[in-house]
Amino acid sequence: MNGAAAARDEVVRIEGLGKVFPNGVRALDAVDLSVRRGEFLVVIGLSGSGKSTLLRCINRLIDPSEGRIWLFGEEMTALQGAELRAMRTRVGMIFQQFNLVKRHSVLANVLSGALGRASLLPSLLLRFPEADRQVALAALERVGLGGRDASRADALSGGQQQRVAIARALLQEPELILADEPVASLDPALRHSVMRHIEALNREEGMTVICTLHDVDLIRRYATRLVALRDGKVVHEGDPEKFDGETFKAIYGEEAEPTPGLVG
Repeated sequence: MNGAAAARDEVVRIEGLGKVFPNGVRALDAVDLSVRRGEFLVVIGLSGSGKSTLLRCINRLIDPSEGRIWLFGEEMTALQGAELRAMRTRVGMIFQQFNLVKRHSVLANVLSGALGRASLLPSLLLRFPEADRQVALAALERVGLGGRDASRADALSGGQQQRVAIARALLQEPELILADEPVASLDPALRHSVMRHIEALNREEGMTVICTLHDVDLIRRYATRLVALRDGKVVHEGDPEKFDGETFKAIYGEEAEPTPGLVG
């Protein structure tokens, strides 16, 4: 692929990204990263390595201290106001703790994915066009929650609530999904059921995914590329199929115990 074609295929480009919090903690340190269209990139690392901060900087939920970020060829770090809000509509977020309004219905939570394109007053009153309602109902069917639209969000299990969050992202029709530890709060038996829905957004809808994970089995099953952070720096980048015990210790430290069955 020549340089011009590679640039057109690039969804995210990060150069020299750093973040220092007011308490003096440096969460990111000179991060360079490029993400191509259609990738399922998994970011790993110890707690506190900078994974969540990286995702939030990409979407400008957190402003970086230094460096530059480009999304879809536009400099995200230079956008303000309406331009920033418009760019954010192209990026869906899936969080570890679901970020649902628990007292609202499942349908109302899914419809909140349309807020970026809805008129302010009707959206505050939870009034959405019928076309959006039909898309939301179809999204719930897709994630296996058809018929649960009238249920309160807090009446659902954790796995079901995360699927509501995925349906909400579907309604947004994003080009990029940022998923921050989306299955960390779930029982191991439920993790694949949620990850398969995120995989479908990537494989069937063509959405680029950047996802933070801990579970080695999930990494090998879903990632097309792997990046590891340690102390805010990129310390590994490569093929998840080649993620072995030696690489594991380089990322997590010599005292870390690799998952049983991890070779190397």
